[in-house]
Amino acid sequence: MTSPPPPHAAPVLELSGIVKEYPGTPPLRVLHGIDLTIEAGELLAVVGPSGSGKSTLLALLGSLDRPTSGRLRFEGRDLAGLSDPELAALRAHRIGFVFQQFFLMPGLTTVENVATGLLYGGAPVSERRARAAEALRSVGLGHRLGHRADQLSGGEKQRVAIARALIGRPALLLADEPTGALDSVSGTAVVELLRTLNADGTTVVVITHDRELAASFPRRIGIHDGRVEFDVRVPQPAGAVR
Repeated sequence: MTSPPPPHAAPVLELSGIVKEYPGTPPLRVLHGIDLTIEAGELLAVVGPSGSGKSTLLALLGSLDRPTSGRLRFEGRDLAGLSDPELAALRAHRIGFVFQQFFLMPGLTTVENVATGLLYGGAPVSERRARAAEALRSVGLGHRLGHRADQLSGGEKQRVAIARALIGRPALLLADEPTGALDSVSGTAVVELLRTLNADGTTVVVITHDRELAASFPRRIGIHDGRVEFDVRVPQPAGAVR
């Protein structure tokens, strides 16, 4: 599990004037000069309707894509100067991803699915399996280590996906519509798990179209037509879990 950041840690993400365009005549501009800072240890939601630019923003936050212009810094490092292999290493060691579709291999056990999160780190098989089991226990699935993915409920599959994202002990967890494919009970359980992970020190960013879910978070950022529509922080009661 990620340890809490030191008091004066650099922001996890700093976006300055971020523009993203796709080729065309004229080019399609999806993001229009985004300025955003995400501090270490935050729990926040990025909310907006379909087509607002949320998924494009997530791809940039996770270094899955590069901006057309503007500056994007991760933990103080300007990503523009990193090669594609260096960005891949950054994702492997510092960023975890959770998506609406679980992307599990149905014939593999939960341990085997989670262990795939360390395939590119060079760890031996025994270490990968041991860390996968530890990650599964941390999300409440210690009793499901030998079960195949196709034997799990939707909520359990999402927990496996979260464990896979956490196995590399990332500083940042990006969750794209993590409750979108779940019933309300399973969705609530997954959100509470994300809150617990955040309380343990992981910076968590949830991308969602669900304004009710976003409103329950300490910070919510509204995206509309590729621009930041609002950025609201809600004061939390003393001692509250974020």
